[in-house]
Amino acid sequence: MRHIVVGTAGHIDHGKSTLVEALTGIDPDRLREEKARGITIDLGFAPYVDGETALAFVDVPGHERFVRNMLAGASGIDCVLLVIAADESVMPQTREHFDICRLLGVGAGAVALTKADLVDDETLELVRLETRDLVAGSFLDEAPVVPVSARTGAGLDTLRAVLAKMAATAPGRPDDGAARLPIDRAFSMRGFGTVVTGTLVSGRIAVNTELALMPGGRRAKVRGVQVHGEARPVSHAGQRVALNLAGVEVGDLTRGDTLADVAGLEATRRLDAELALLPDSRPLKHGARVRFHQGTTEIMARVALGAEAGLRGTGAEDAPEIEAADDGLVASPFPALLPPGRRAYARLHLERPAAMTRGDRFVLRAYSPPVTIAGGTVLDPRPPRGRLRSAAGRARCERLAASEDAAEAVRVMIEEAGGEGVSRAEMTSRAGLPPGAAEALERALTADRDATAIGGRLVAADRLREVRRTLLDAVAAFHRGQPLEPGLPREEARERLRRRASAAVFDHVVAELVRDGTLVATGHLALASHRVSLTPHEQRVHDVLDRLFQDSALTPPDRAALSTATGADGEVLDRMIRLLLRAGRLERVDALIFSAAALARLRREIAALGRGTEPVRIDVAAFKERFGVTRKFAIPLLEYLDRARVTRRVGSDRIVL
Repeated sequence: MRHIVVGTAGHIDHGKSTLVEALTGIDPDRLREEKARGITIDLGFAPYVDGETALAFVDVPGHERFVRNMLAGASGIDCVLLVIAADESVMPQTREHFDICRLLGVGAGAVALTKADLVDDETLELVRLETRDLVAGSFLDEAPVVPVSARTGAGLDTLRAVLAKMAATAPGRPDDGAARLPIDRAFSMRGFGTVVTGTLVSGRIAVNTELALMPGGRRAKVRGVQVHGEARPVSHAGQRVALNLAGVEVGDLTRGDTLADVAGLEATRRLDAELALLPDSRPLKHGARVRFHQGTTEIMARVALGAEAGLRGTGAEDAPEIEAADDGLVASPFPALLPPGRRAYARLHLERPAAMTRGDRFVLRAYSPPVTIAGGTVLDPRPPRGRLRSAAGRARCERLAASEDAAEAVRVMIEEAGGEGVSRAEMTSRAGLPPGAAEALERALTADRDATAIGGRLVAADRLREVRRTLLDAVAAFHRGQPLEPGLPREEARERLRRRASAAVFDHVVAELVRDGTLVATGHLALASHRVSLTPHEQRVHDVLDRLFQDSALTPPDRAALSTATGADGEVLDRMIRLLLRAGRLERVDALIFSAAALARLRREIAALGRGTEPVRIDVAAFKERFGVTRKFAIPLLEYLDRARVTRRVGSDRIVL
């Protein structure tokens, strides 16, 4: 069964609630005050099933003071039923509700001319003509206009048929997307606890599902699911849903919060968007403070205008073309004022966090008076730092807005992420892709070699090449500066590239360079072509040092003797000793340096003493006498043998193991 949400829209007292009750048999006015005053103050809901299509009517208030409530309901609708009273025709809130539906991208609908029994045929025809003028060039341009009377029942069957046809062609909501429920009501029920309601705009929510309460991220578990008062094991996109939650209290919830799959949405206070200013609005100033409406959220925000986004209508696909105005307001590519009827890229700075993703539609209302002035589409809910009012900022927004396909947007995000990359979860939460589509796009990008999957994140191929070049340049520079060293210490290299590459990307690039035969990687990174090259003087010092240490065995010469024998200064001596240590010709024992071959002979000789049946003990005096060394060398050498597990100290003696 297809689930479609139909929103009513129109001026106060034009009969929206009465019409919904006549169609469904359910009075959507649920509040005592609403019934007493005869007007809808908050959102009302009523189900209607027609064959294989289940319609959920969202009855929104028409009074100007309650437009914010109307916006909360309109954000979740698939189709609109524009209600115009035949005895009053088009009124101010009729126009504002209609503008809101256009700005939110509602793509289908019908018009009901209510109270048709109160007027004559001539007046009804005049209202029909005024209605056609209102919707000309819009998504309702060819929509049926049906005169009805909720009192007499005239036209209701025709309207039901129109609604059935409209619902059959409406796109509906993505059931395979990440679960997302903007909360429009939260209350407590005795015996159940916390209950929230809303329109499930995407995905599914089942009993025992764990959800995140955004924008804070607090976890809540679904204890029960109801769809229009009936318990269900699972709810689907496009349904009006009530959820019984565990883990949160009513005081923790407000209209504007969103329940979503864990990691399914971004929380942001800054977003890039493409917005359109209504033709009858005042020019919008760069830096203006506005009321931002998205889903059930209302937040104050500042608008930073970027470049103009072309002269294309008001935000819906069907909006009329608008001619360029020669009014001098947009002489600069980054205007200080956006003229009415024009579009621009913008960065919105929200005064508190909100949860949203790419592709979300929003509406802007003026700070004072609070009238609807603009709407738009989120291009990126988490833009990187960088100037919007620049050539690069404009080019970036144009790429993000170029297509409704999220693939290009994901490419932009991957490129900007550099060596950090973008995870598959971010492709859902930030780029707005359903999880399955994110997985498919990841396969496509890696198959085309546009990106590489590393540590669960997609990294752009160009960024990997950049990290590779940077690393090789750093290693080569180290070789030039320290030609006798084994290479750039690995951790130093990792730290140098920290801002360009994550740890996983660094390790991936190193492994790739090793496989290519370009790099040799141990604790140091060296070019495979790197060879230690000594000057004739260094080579002579190297050879003399090697011979001196080999000849002296367990009584190595001190530094003064080495300097005298080689005629070298301290810096050259140190470099050659480090070279011999790395080559394994010498070995350091505490502060002393010995021939590695002499130490190996010592280990073998002492170990041979312990091959008898009786334990062999060695004291310092015996060791000195046996090997002809002073205490200066005997103590470090005995401790070395202990560490090598050739001997074990017992008191002042050693036992050969």
